[in-house]
Amino acid sequence: MLSQLLLALALVTAGLVALIWLTQSLRFIQIIVSHGLSPFVFLKLTALLVPSFLATILPITSFIVVLFIYLRLSGDRELTIMRGLGLSDAKLARPALSLAVAVTLLGYGLSLGAVPWSLSIFRDYQYEIRNQIAAFLLEPGVFTAVSRDITVYVQTRSANGSLKGIIIEDNRDPSAPATILARTGKLVPTTQGPVVVLENGSRQQIDPKTGQLDLLTFQRNTLSLAEAIRNGGPIDTDPAEAPLAALFHPPADMPKGDRAKWLVEAQRRLSAPLATIGYTLVALVAALGGTFRRHGGLTRIIGAVGIVTTLVALGLGVNNLAARNTALLPLIWIWAVVPPGIALALLLRQGAPRA
Repeated sequence: MLSQLLLALALVTAGLVALIWLTQSLRFIQIIVSHGLSPFVFLKLTALLVPSFLATILPITSFIVVLFIYLRLSGDRELTIMRGLGLSDAKLARPALSLAVAVTLLGYGLSLGAVPWSLSIFRDYQYEIRNQIAAFLLEPGVFTAVSRDITVYVQTRSANGSLKGIIIEDNRDPSAPATILARTGKLVPTTQGPVVVLENGSRQQIDPKTGQLDLLTFQRNTLSLAEAIRNGGPIDTDPAEAPLAALFHPPADMPKGDRAKWLVEAQRRLSAPLATIGYTLVALVAALGGTFRRHGGLTRIIGAVGIVTTLVALGLGVNNLAARNTALLPLIWIWAVVPPGIALALLLRQGAPRA
C-alpha cells in the first residue's frame, strides 16, 4: 500500500507542478522572445518558482492520492480481505499516515528553507533582468516605457549605444513630473541597470507651488533607466522571502501593518505543513468509514472534497484576519490542529478491531 501511495503521489505531484509551471511561465515567454534573451534565463526564472509550487500543492495531492488509493482498494474488496484477517482501520491507515508524516517533514523543509531562498533569488534575478533589458527596449522613433515612471524617445541610436534627439518623461516624483531634452547621449550599462549620460540638454518642470515652468539647462547629466525603487531606498523585502528568525523580529521602523504580515507569515510557515496530516486523515475517515457501496462511495468522496475545500478556504481566511488583528494569530493554530484532531478521533473510534 505504501509503495502504491508513493508512486501515485510522485505522479500526481509531478503532473500538477508541470501544469502550474506551464501556466505561470507564459508570462515570461514574451519577454524572453521579444528581447532575444537566452532560454537558460527562462529556465532559471521558472525553476526558482518550483519549490513554492510544491509547498502549496503537496497537502492537496496527498489528500487526492490517499482518497483514490484507499477507495480503489475498497472497491476491489482488498480492504474487506484485510479486515477479515483481523486488521483494524487504524492499522490499515498506517501506510497513509507514514506518507503524510514524510510529506509534512518535506513541507517544513520547503517552507522554512527552500521557498524563501528561491523566492529571494527569483526576485533579485527578475529585477536584474528587467533593468538589463531596459536598454534593449529603446527603439528609434518610438516612445518607449522603460519602467512604470520613465518614458524615453530617441531619434537615432547607434550600435555602440550613442543616442541623438532624446526626450525623457520622468514621473518618478508624481507631484513634480519633468521633461528632459538632450541633443546627444549614451547608454552605459552598470550593475544597477542601464544609465543614460545626457549632453547639451535641458530639464523642464512645472513648479507645483507657483504653476510656472522651471527650465534648467545642463552640459552633462546622468539619469538611471533602472526600474524605480519605492521611496528611493532598497528593494522592500517581501515576508515570503525573509528567513524565519527575521519574521519573528521585524525591523523596528517597519509600519504596524507590515509587522503583522511578517508575524502571520511566520505562523503560516510553521503551521501550513501540518495541513498534509489533516487532509490525509479526512481522506482516511472517508475511505475507511464503511464498506464500499456503489452510491455511498460517491457520497463519501463529495463529503471529503467538500471538507478539504472548506479547510483550504478557512486557512486563507484566518491568515487574512490575523494580518488585520494580531490578537487572532491563535486562529492559525486552531485551524492547523483542531480539524486533524477531530479526524483522528473519528478514525480511532471507527478503527476498533473487528470480530
